[in-house]
Amino acid sequence: MIDRVGEAMKDFLKQESAGGIVLIVAAALALVIANTPAAGAYFGALETKLNLSYGSFAIDKPLLLWINDGLMAIFFFLIGLEVKREILEGQLSSWDKASLPLLAAIGGMAIPALIFVGFNWDSPETIDGWAIPAATDIAFALGILSLLGPRVPVALKALLLAVAVIDDIGAITIIALFYSGELKLDMLLSAGFTLLVLALIGRAKFGSRIPYVLLTVLMWVFVLKSGVHATLAGVAAAFCVPMVTRHGERLLEDMEHGLHYWVAFLIIPIFGFANAGVSLVGISPSDLLAPLPLGIALGLLIGKQIGIFGFAWLGVKMGLAKLPENVGWKQIHGLSLLAAIGFTMSLFIGNLAFTDASQVDAVKLGVLSGSLVAAFAGFFLLKAVLPKAAAEDTGGA
Repeated sequence: MIDRVGEAMKDFLKQESAGGIVLIVAAALALVIANTPAAGAYFGALETKLNLSYGSFAIDKPLLLWINDGLMAIFFFLIGLEVKREILEGQLSSWDKASLPLLAAIGGMAIPALIFVGFNWDSPETIDGWAIPAATDIAFALGILSLLGPRVPVALKALLLAVAVIDDIGAITIIALFYSGELKLDMLLSAGFTLLVLALIGRAKFGSRIPYVLLTVLMWVFVLKSGVHATLAGVAAAFCVPMVTRHGERLLEDMEHGLHYWVAFLIIPIFGFANAGVSLVGISPSDLLAPLPLGIALGLLIGKQIGIFGFAWLGVKMGLAKLPENVGWKQIHGLSLLAAIGFTMSLFIGNLAFTDASQVDAVKLGVLSGSLVAAFAGFFLLKAVLPKAAAEDTGGA
């Protein structure tokens, strides 16, 4: 019996949809707990202060910020590895491959932001959340797509991944430019020097993981104290990891694969559990119509469809890009809905944009409602338009 359970668990973890399913469960559990008598313990635990000090140097943050600033730096390190690999060898390695996802991702970031601004133009207290609906959650989107099994063309899955990767590049840039605090030059210079050492080690194609890990942690501390958001240290460090070491080992891919399960099944679910909890006590349907949650929900749900589908269509019609083989416009429309699932990155940016508890709760309402509708709509649209014969063709190959 135990062996069968173990084999079933291994099979589950191998599925691409597994990470998305675990994240959904973690977020749903947080939402349930936040609306039960255990809510006090849940929110109290997240506010518990944890102190790490050495002499006069100290980092003193509540548990929630240790998760958002610390654990998420590992997530961003993995994103950095994926982006570098895609640029050097993958879907972003040439204009022919990158043109369609690049145009789609630009539209998928710009239009949602414009829709949000339209709803919040007269609300200076909420306008800082303009970037929240511009994000796409890779784990959720690919997880939902994978539920459709072998009917999904490989080219459609690759296109969604490429759009999401470019979206992450945009989100990282937005965080660096618009959501950093007051800069401390000494810490910033220390972080820059550490990054230089990392880059030199990477250029020498050093094969051991130890210096990359130690120097990344050190740089994270410096960046945390510098005023730039600490998770950006993970991205910068990842770009220093060489694709191939001087002994021929594919270090970047090895590190990427080694981190994937930890991020998908531990770090992202912990983030989702810590950030998805919102009390629904006293909330009425009219609260969803307030500028902040409505701008986020419609920015995701409507903005992503217009931006991704519209920019992709214009790019193809203008000869700037072409559709992948075996991928039609109805499938692109379904993809644009899945890309409207903004959960992880949207909540992350929301926590950077606002500190007021009521505004953070409004962000959660907007993100959860928009992402939930987009997930169901994207799944059922693709289920309807994907060719049923694809499963048989694949099976017979």
